[in-house]
Amino acid sequence: MTPPLRSLLAVPVALLLLGLLTTGSRAAPASPTDSLLPLLLTRGKAPAAALLAREESGTRYAVAGPGISASDHFRAGSVTKTFLATVVLQLAAEHRLSLSDTVETHLPGVVRGAGNHGRALTLRSLLTHTSGLYDFTRDTGGVVPLTPLQAVRIALTHSPADLGRFAYSNTNYVLLGLVVEQVTGRSYATEAERRIIAPLRLTGTSFPGSRTSLPSPHGRAYDTYGTDVTELDPRVAGAAGELVTTLADLDRFYAALLGGELLPPRLLREMLDTRTAHGSYGMGLFPLKLPCGVTVWGHNGQISGSYVRTAATLDGRRVLTFRVNTTAIADPDLEPALLAAEFCPRNP
Repeated sequence: MTPPLRSLLAVPVALLLLGLLTTGSRAAPASPTDSLLPLLLTRGKAPAAALLAREESGTRYAVAGPGISASDHFRAGSVTKTFLATVVLQLAAEHRLSLSDTVETHLPGVVRGAGNHGRALTLRSLLTHTSGLYDFTRDTGGVVPLTPLQAVRIALTHSPADLGRFAYSNTNYVLLGLVVEQVTGRSYATEAERRIIAPLRLTGTSFPGSRTSLPSPHGRAYDTYGTDVTELDPRVAGAAGELVTTLADLDRFYAALLGGELLPPRLLREMLDTRTAHGSYGMGLFPLKLPCGVTVWGHNGQISGSYVRTAATLDGRRVLTFRVNTTAIADPDLEPALLAAEFCPRNP
């Protein structure tokens, strides 16, 4: 998740704009957000960055640095969790499962060991990261391809944290992927494709499974040491972070989700309810209150060679997705600064 909001650093008035560009059938006016994008290179240490904003006045694209474009496919990491949570909540709406179901009900015998037991855990606790399950990627570094059961077994060699306390863990969503398969008889990827990707015509979005290459077009991806990691086995993340997508598709998905196209109102309210996680997280979404008082909803995604962040207004009418082609942004203050520039009211 995004680091806690810090005091925003002063932004110089004069900025070197590195190839800023606006495109689209109906282009929105330029924004202060666009002029901040080059800071993701100078202070964030990213080779390149891009953003796509969607609002009622149109769409707006901006880029800083070489080798990155609006149509690129890229790895979206934990943004996958919003897709998977949507599938689980759709199944709840169909009464094929209940969020109060225990993990043991759907996956008997899978969660047992080191003080962990599926009888004590509900699907709601997985969705909200309050299960206490250890995050398997802390042992693998997020670079070791695993089957879902292998990932779970690694987590179960560790004692759980306090049940009910928010603790972000990729293991939760790996288990939810297994639950979806058990309930439907189909993989979480197949369910997401037929329930979300196809209906919304997200033509650049896919679950690659074990495919290590990115679809065309795509740029290069680099880790924090500058090593090219464009080729990557998505099984390092699985149901917690496998997704490949585009800027336009993420804007469309979050606009549709928050706009009520994918879930009935009751389940969308449940998704946005952060009380279980003590204000930190809903179900596959988390809020961020900006300095101006505006709260945006969305998720970030981090996987080797890619960092992406989508944020939207509660009604989904304004959405911003930005990304860099490296694993992390060196200066964590830049993300909230970009979001504040985009979503806080602008002086006339």
